Amino acid sequence: MYQAAKDRYEAMEYRRSGRSGIQLPAVSLGLWQNFGLEKPLNQQREILCRAFDLGITHFDLANNYGYPAVGMAEENFGKILKSDLASYRDELFISTKAGFENWPGPYGNWGSRKYLTASLDASLKRMGLEYVDVFYHHRPDPETPLEETMEALSDLVRRGKALYVGISNYQPVQAARAISILKENKTPCLLHQPRYNMLERWAEDELFDLLREEGVGCICFSPLAQGALTDRYLKGIPEGSRASRQGTTVASRYLSSKNLEKIGKLNSLAEQRGQSLAQMALTWILRRPEVTSVLIGASSKAQLEANVEAVRQPKLSKEELEAIDRILA
Repeated sequence: MYQAAKDRYEAMEYRRSGRSGIQLPAVSLGLWQNFGLEKPLNQQREILCRAFDLGITHFDLANNYGYPAVGMAEENFGKILKSDLASYRDELFISTKAGFENWPGPYGNWGSRKYLTASLDASLKRMGLEYVDVFYHHRPDPETPLEETMEALSDLVRRGKALYVGISNYQPVQAARAISILKENKTPCLLHQPRYNMLERWAEDELFDLLREEGVGCICFSPLAQGALTDRYLKGIPEGSRASRQGTTVASRYLSSKNLEKIGKLNSLAEQRGQSLAQMALTWILRRPEVTSVLIGASSKAQLEANVEAVRQPKLSKEELEAIDRILA
């Protein structure tokens, strides 16, 4: 039977989420990839248990993770939670989301009260939980009134199915409205989850200012640009990599010739610091005081351990930050 490492809280950094009572690990584990059909359950178990041993208390899921087996990530997580982590439930911070298509018909997508309520019920059943720590609306709904979506989130807190609520993929104007409605509902927004990395810096324009002013935490997904900000693509797109798979967006989104040139220069800078490119990319995001945590994926224990090491490495100097800005300009 799994026994958690006694020193699991000694090396991880914990950061407060906005002006809430919640602290999260600087590095959290997302189950978007690698926790569906891609790996045997025992390998998934090894990664999750090792993450907890390293001080990662926050595990991030969604109703559609595990694609093409939608919901499989939650189901597998629930099995591992039951077999290995159940006795540590009060030490875990578990999130899920709804907003993308999850079942056919008009009630299986977007942001209606009916969809969000049914989705969370299904997620709780798959994971074997009575509640999640935070429930997110995964993306803005262009047709459902924002008041309906936010009120549905608030009601789920009142019913004890989620302790906190959050939003993801919301642009600053949309986020400001959502945060305001949730505040009026007396269920303040705990976290915003935007895509943010060295190659996508839109959150720096207005979003970070908004979150800081409103006291909302920020947890960044795709911090490594789906693997682009690693050494994986320095010599092109290798066979079997995520970018080589049909239907993935890594190559079209991140691996232009211009970006590959930038990635090569960033890698050289990382080597000068004695870091991997992935570690430097995480260190760079954590430089922002608005950032509560970065969401990493992991395909192996070794990859997980290497990325968590970024928490313990030196902060970027002013000169290094300026060099990175010049590369990314």
